[in-house]
Amino acid sequence: MSLVRKKTIEQSIADTDEPEYQLKKRLTAIDLTVFGIGVIIGAGIFTLTGKAAAQYAGPGIAVSFVLAAICCGLAALCYAEFSSTVPVSGSAYTFSYFSLGEIFAWIIGWDLLLELMLGSSVVAQGWSEYAALFLDQIGISWPSSIGPGSSVNVLAMLLVIALTVLATVGIKESLRVNLVLVGIKLFVVLFVIVAGLFYVKGSNLSPFIPASVPSPGGKVELTTPLIQAVLGFTPSTFGVAGLVSGAALVFFAFIGFDVVATTAEEAKNPQRDLPRGIIGSLVICTVLYVLVCIVITGMVKYNEIDPKAALAEAFKSVGKGGFATLISAGAVAGLTTVVLTLMIGAARVVFAMSRDHLLPRQLGKTHPKWGTPYRLTIGIGIVVAIVAGVTPIGKLEEMVNIGTLAAFTLVSIAVPLLRKSRPDIKRSFTVPWNPVIPIVAALICVYLMVNLSVETWIRFLIWMALGFGIYFLYGYKKSRVGLEEKTGEVQKA
Repeated sequence: MSLVRKKTIEQSIADTDEPEYQLKKRLTAIDLTVFGIGVIIGAGIFTLTGKAAAQYAGPGIAVSFVLAAICCGLAALCYAEFSSTVPVSGSAYTFSYFSLGEIFAWIIGWDLLLELMLGSSVVAQGWSEYAALFLDQIGISWPSSIGPGSSVNVLAMLLVIALTVLATVGIKESLRVNLVLVGIKLFVVLFVIVAGLFYVKGSNLSPFIPASVPSPGGKVELTTPLIQAVLGFTPSTFGVAGLVSGAALVFFAFIGFDVVATTAEEAKNPQRDLPRGIIGSLVICTVLYVLVCIVITGMVKYNEIDPKAALAEAFKSVGKGGFATLISAGAVAGLTTVVLTLMIGAARVVFAMSRDHLLPRQLGKTHPKWGTPYRLTIGIGIVVAIVAGVTPIGKLEEMVNIGTLAAFTLVSIAVPLLRKSRPDIKRSFTVPWNPVIPIVAALICVYLMVNLSVETWIRFLIWMALGFGIYFLYGYKKSRVGLEEKTGEVQKA
């Protein structure tokens, strides 16, 4: 049996009708766009902007966001073609199964699991920072011994538990809550932009791209970008290299659009609505990101930005503590939607993998009333809560990025391959200038990957080794496609 055995597109679509693994088709174009905005706006604006500006790019962090957005935009076109052509849960995992083969599907599925579960944990930690700040501003003190920065971040764990219950009850119910919170978040983001413009100082934006400076010690360390370590460059920050390193970090802020693709099976009209939801949410969020970057680095000198709660602290620094309270409230609402959406996405990816028997099939069964993969949702919620509660803050962002970039690379490569192998498939949306755009998208993703730190690459290789171990000990032997190939009989999900 081959490692690159493929699942047919027709079988992938037929699986969606299996009663025990059937998701309810309830999402509209508006739902999908809100879903995308709900996860994209949050982590980047509320938790990463300050860190990336202070440590990597200065005011030029706006350019870093544009670079990351270009990379995501090219990959988004590839996702839009796949998800609208084959509207099946699982996103890049499912796309790669019928275009590249099983081993690549496993790699992407494992990467997506890294992206979505760790992403949920990262944002839950960022949420706890703003939640503690907001509670303090309204006169309620959360015990520091069980808050952000402590050995057990109970505040982050409580959020994850509450959202696990919500995600288990139903996708539409989750999106109703999401819609309200996204509305609050967008209001706060627009408020930050408008109010902050009155406090922007031109001197803070100069130099827009700070001169490159050697990293402390000037030696290759675990935190040095891989490309600098391999090519023997003197480790440095800021300058042009800082812009690229900043883009590799803030890439985390754009991961939401691919989560939209994980819900393809639950869309009412996927051929029309998925491209709109994916591309629309990405464009809206990029514009808002760039404007916020200019405002925050214009209000506070980049080397004085507080990376923990950058927006709120920026308004405090100009004597507007009341504004800081509003921003903290918006961040609490905004980051809540991010955690919720990422957890739903993680459950849908593992759901697809279990339906293919690469993971235990019993995990993927849907609830007869709620229509959600409730066992997976609860299990993922427990893991995310533990990781968010005990992992040091600020150690996970790059791990999320490298998993996402790896998935984007393979999806981009898969588009021209599937065009060649299955030209007969009706495509309601196609990537223009194929194969140029998919190839450029893949190259940009790889370039951003090698600008992540050596430490991140070591952790990523360990994660992949663990994944390969599970695949060869369990998934390869139990694979539904493999059993069909061996027996010649169609296996039930």
